Amino acid sequence: MKWPARLWPTGLLALLIAALDSHWSPPASVHALAGSASWTTGRKLAVREQVRELWHHGYDQYMRFAFPLDELTPLSCTGRGPNWHNLADFATNDVAGNFSVTLVDALDTFVVLNDPPGFEDAVRKVIRWVSMDVNTKPQVFETTIRVLGGLLSGHIFADKPGQPFHLPWYQGELLQLAYDLGVRMLPAFNTLTGLPYARINLRHGVPRGESTDTCTAGAGSLILEFGTLSRLTGDDRFEKAAYKAFFALWNRRSDIGLVGNTINIFTGQWTHPEVNGIGAGIDSFYEYALKWYIMSGEVEFLDVWQDSYASVMRYSRSPNGYWYRNVNMNSGDAQYATVDSLSAFWPGLQVLGGDVENAIKSHLIYFNIWRGFAGLPEIWDMNYRQATSFQYPLQFVESTWYLYRATQDPFYLDIGERILHDITRRAKVECGLTGISDLRTNARDDRMESFVLSETLKYLYLLFDEANALHADDSHWVFTTEGHILTLDPAHIRPISAARRKLRRVENLQCPAYHAPKVVYDDPWEGDAGLTGGVLWRADFDFARELIGRIPSENETRWWDPAGWCVLPKHEPYTYDFVLSAHGEVVPEDLHPTANKLAPVADGYLVHNVTGLRVHIVSRLDGKGYDIAKLGPYAVKTGQKIYFNDSSLVLAPVGGTPAQGATAPGPRVPEVELRLYLDYVDPLLQLNGPGLHDVVTETVVVAATAMFAGDPVAPADGATLRFGRGEGVRVVRFPDNPLGCAPYTKTLDGAAVVVSRGDCTFLEKLVLAQKAGGSGVLVLGDEEIHINPSAGAQELAAAGPEINEVAIVVLRRQDAEFVENMLDAVEQHGLGEVKLVLEPWDDGPAKPNKPSETVKEADKARGRTLEDVQRVLYLNNHPLLNTRLLV
Repeated sequence: MKWPARLWPTGLLALLIAALDSHWSPPASVHALAGSASWTTGRKLAVREQVRELWHHGYDQYMRFAFPLDELTPLSCTGRGPNWHNLADFATNDVAGNFSVTLVDALDTFVVLNDPPGFEDAVRKVIRWVSMDVNTKPQVFETTIRVLGGLLSGHIFADKPGQPFHLPWYQGELLQLAYDLGVRMLPAFNTLTGLPYARINLRHGVPRGESTDTCTAGAGSLILEFGTLSRLTGDDRFEKAAYKAFFALWNRRSDIGLVGNTINIFTGQWTHPEVNGIGAGIDSFYEYALKWYIMSGEVEFLDVWQDSYASVMRYSRSPNGYWYRNVNMNSGDAQYATVDSLSAFWPGLQVLGGDVENAIKSHLIYFNIWRGFAGLPEIWDMNYRQATSFQYPLQFVESTWYLYRATQDPFYLDIGERILHDITRRAKVECGLTGISDLRTNARDDRMESFVLSETLKYLYLLFDEANALHADDSHWVFTTEGHILTLDPAHIRPISAARRKLRRVENLQCPAYHAPKVVYDDPWEGDAGLTGGVLWRADFDFARELIGRIPSENETRWWDPAGWCVLPKHEPYTYDFVLSAHGEVVPEDLHPTANKLAPVADGYLVHNVTGLRVHIVSRLDGKGYDIAKLGPYAVKTGQKIYFNDSSLVLAPVGGTPAQGATAPGPRVPEVELRLYLDYVDPLLQLNGPGLHDVVTETVVVAATAMFAGDPVAPADGATLRFGRGEGVRVVRFPDNPLGCAPYTKTLDGAAVVVSRGDCTFLEKLVLAQKAGGSGVLVLGDEEIHINPSAGAQELAAAGPEINEVAIVVLRRQDAEFVENMLDAVEQHGLGEVKLVLEPWDDGPAKPNKPSETVKEADKARGRTLEDVQRVLYLNNHPLLNTRLLV
């Protein structure tokens, strides 16, 4: 087994889980060795039952001391409803509407706990005790997510036959209550903009003088519940109201695609300070955009999710890529460097959207904050690395559950067990579960929020319940922002119209699978062979801790090595904007391109002239490149292709206008034939050796050339380029430097070095090879398309003129695997050296897409026709994978 040097120091750092820093944590020895290897089925079930016991402690005490009031006051062992004496007590009255909110909110938790008798008993109590004809003024948002969502979820399970929670005697009473509640909230939407009032009296409607300000989350996070209510009852007023409110916000987004936090519902103007973020005031707006698309298939909500996520990742994400700032919605400039506890949901939403890598990074921030307090402070200042508000509302579990389901990494079970331990020690009292008003002193609030039973402990239970039926259900059900389970039967899903389908053409949605980091390799050249590690083995694990300023524990420092180093991660921006030109010059944007320049086709768009077209490119979730998301006035949907047929679009070296008296460099041929052959040590011995009849001794492949450095097909007269010239150059590779991103310890002596793609730029790979005396680089690509690398003028100037003495080419994945297997066999049997020779095209460089007969025969042997493979546009070193070059 071989240990990669880059990961070894980090692996040692992370071998032991550091003890929590807070004195509310268990002793260090409790967690030091209780790691992933010990998570047996029995241990998971034991922790699951501890969560069940804690949940029942809260629920049973509510039913004993508080029901039918709204909430339990666990320190005084009583209950409470609305504050009748102080109607301005919004903290209480926004939630407590005199409708037994804790009971209604907890209904579908019995489903998660697999407790049909408990579910039936709770449903009977709701039917008997709960009424919506109440003279209270709760918040529309809180009432929707807690009460309406709870009623709808309870109805779905009580009404559906063929599953354990179906109630034969049930006659739709919960849905009737939900409908009554929905009708009572509809007057809140009677505004000029369609944005609802924040609060409404459930008996008398909107009071005179009610505030006209509302937040984005409050007005834009209603579509799941209101849409489900409409689909179940056939009354479309609710879905239309929520739909109008959602797009009233989105249509008022800024030019950079960001929405604000607070808006005036009559003027439609964003209110000062016009801040965007992922936390309080906006959070669930993003969540409902994605989840309503998952539930209903309404594609416009997918568009909102993709566009808003791209804008958040471009402007709100911090420069280091691990946390998210509050920024000005118009300029994207940073406003506040604070992280609030409500934003801890974000990594879970990233997982649901398919961006697991960035979810892991952002979750590490919340985890490290938690470690310092045995809880998550309500507000954390990233600049000063300290909490500024110490309330702890018992949240953070949701994203931990999502990440465990996506990665199956026991690290998240460790976190879940810590959360359970901290909640139990901090919040459990004789009469229920309290909130925490100050994490430093553990001062408790005399209030048990209903979401502790509907959301926090529900996710915590699911984390350890591997066999839960929800985990085996791959339908389009979702958790609402309050943790309620909603789904739509096929009969309630509206098929996309023929006109809209024609407009959108092709869509192909998928989420990339998570791949755990490799920590031990059997063979550095075989990517699938070896041992994988978890989050603790990530090279950036300690970096996330340093961002919080948490002092490393003794269990961490004891494994540090004097020869170790700290990895400072770097990330590419998530989105870019460019105005295209054929030769790289600055041109004015064409705001109204004609059909002669840009035209829709069946599966995307055809570009005849790139000059002046603005493109908005967005990072792919699989990390393999970028896609064009906007092309001029058109939005490019997932699965569509952009075909470039501009005859002036040629491959040319970067560098601008040549010096006076110099000859301008001509266009480059985008592809070149390479012949790799075995230079035998003893031909007779090799041909008669055992097991060698299948060894490939010669092959011809096509590689993509770069737009910089030496041109491998340029005339050789007087040139210093050695790559593939004459009888060929040796091909070498180094197991200790498989990506070619570290300095070489040996002199290459004119050899061509074989490297894999990743970790550093193509230019950096070539510079390191050139400094070691190599003639060029052969990159083993990981895409089944040709990529022509490029580099910026400043980067090339820094590399120096010597870079023109070497060349770099890139193979497609199938060719790369074939060459890799050839090199493996040669090394295994000690057959000698492999050499690389550049082969001229049989039909000349004017038609580079027509391969020679040798290439055709080689590809035929591999079961592929090369004529079907098309190249992609490569912009500023970024492959645009939804493009195709026809020229």
